[in-house]
Amino acid sequence: MAKVFFSYSHADEALRDQLEKQLSLLKRQGIIETWHDRRIGAGQEFAREIDQHVESDDIILLLVSADFIDSDYCYDLEMRRAMERHDAGDAIVIPVILRPCDWHGTPFGKLNATPPDGKAITTSPDRDQALLEVAKAVRGAADRLSSRSSPTSAAAAPVTTGVSMAAPLSTRGPRSSALALARTFTERDKDTFKLETFEYISRYFENSAAELTARNPSIEATFRRIDANRFSTIIYRDGQSIARCSIFMGERPYSSGIAYSSSDMSTNGYNEALNVEADDQSLFLISMGMAAMSGHRGGSGKLTQEGAAELYWQMLIRPLQPRM
Repeated sequence: MAKVFFSYSHADEALRDQLEKQLSLLKRQGIIETWHDRRIGAGQEFAREIDQHVESDDIILLLVSADFIDSDYCYDLEMRRAMERHDAGDAIVIPVILRPCDWHGTPFGKLNATPPDGKAITTSPDRDQALLEVAKAVRGAADRLSSRSSPTSAAAAPVTTGVSMAAPLSTRGPRSSALALARTFTERDKDTFKLETFEYISRYFENSAAELTARNPSIEATFRRIDANRFSTIIYRDGQSIARCSIFMGERPYSSGIAYSSSDMSTNGYNEALNVEADDQSLFLISMGMAAMSGHRGGSGKLTQEGAAELYWQMLIRPLQPRM
């Protein structure tokens, strides 16, 4: 069984909890066991317990963010020692990019990070999928460690007296990994997230329209902010309109979420809507699925703000895509 150590900033504790849940099957299958500093029991020496795991665990996950890089303990102590062990072949270090930050110039910048292409988990259109990619990377690392411990090498190992060389459980104290308390999100929290998401989508469309125009000589995409709760985008090819939409903050009885209409003048009808939902750890967006029913490739699962914006942008530019 591979031992996995989380090196992280406490500012990223919620993301660490989400990642640990994604690793649950690996733990249930007996492939890995995980440890982080929240497992340190009362009366135990903080630094010594962490050092023990940095020095002995098989897989070290660096949960990378600006807070991680800013932390002297994470960066100067845990990360540097982890990289020494990695370079010596004594451990496998996996950088997990939690949030966007300047990490390529770090000592671990030479390593293949996860999620793929080093795209931060918080910017992924589907956060669950991004966390799944991390779990796949951990499984792959555990498989590589298992292959090293082949029957041949095991036979050559010295015979022991049957006493485990690992630290006994009593030194750490057995405890559950499910220690994160459920968070409660108020209507105020949800309304704020909805407003922030609308503003994010607005900026996303404005920038994307400008870039689409710059890259394609025959295309002109316009962005118009109508009021605080609505904007429209129209795409022209050689002066002829080929796609248009309006995105607006919905109000009951039509939609209480963020709505998309294929008309730039619509005031109530819409083709898709995104509603704010919450689980016990975070806020996210769920599509009503109307886009998929009408032939658009809609998002599924829990969407981030970027995922929501990309869903609506793909709906707009569908007429520009080649027919399959």
